[in-house]
Amino acid sequence: MSEPILQVTDLHVAYGRVEAVRQVSFSIETGSLVTLVGANGAGKSSVINAVSGIVRPRSGTVLFEGRDITRTPSHRLVGQGLVQVPEGRQILGTLTIEENLQLGGWHAGGGRIGEIYERFPVLHERRDLPAGSLSGGEQQMLAIGRALVARPKLILLDEPSMGLAPKVVDEVFRVIEEIRAGGTTVLLVEQNARRALRAADHGYVLSSGEIVHEGSSADLLADDRIVQAYLGMEA
Repeated sequence: MSEPILQVTDLHVAYGRVEAVRQVSFSIETGSLVTLVGANGAGKSSVINAVSGIVRPRSGTVLFEGRDITRTPSHRLVGQGLVQVPEGRQILGTLTIEENLQLGGWHAGGGRIGEIYERFPVLHERRDLPAGSLSGGEQQMLAIGRALVARPKLILLDEPSMGLAPKVVDEVFRVIEEIRAGGTTVLLVEQNARRALRAADHGYVLSSGEIVHEGSSADLLADDRIVQAYLGMEA
């Protein structure tokens, strides 16, 4: 069996005296789509922020392609191929769409912007407009495009469906599945657990900062006890 592209072992994340994540361990195989699901406050974003170098864990290790990146700053991880699409999109609203994409690909020369415009024609049509003029769904596409310009090997998506209308959510998940089909490994953090599991190969269920269940997405969705206790209503 090949070495996982990402291996997280015994991860602890705390904010002062508040322990947000405890003893979280999981792995992601190259080319797969894995999801972390759970209720709001379960610790999902803390895990993904620790993996991407935004938050420094209290203890534990994170290996990316076999290298220890536990203490590596996020900007250096982007150059290594690990890129996060943050919760809330966090685009630069006063800059143009094209300027946002240029910033996303600064270390890679920005040569992939044409591919992003082919994938998201609306961004090409409005490329000279301020990014803040886009709708919520369009801003999410820009945030994903900004990450793809960096040529990621592993893309981390933090709550990409948050605050979006159902039809837009459908489009976001279509794009996520296309990214995975194109060979990029995906770690998806989602509160919309059922939808995330339907798209993923494997899932981990977090509750109160700990992984309480894990397995193939099909198995998790088929277990009525897990569905009733942890997955809740579908958005």
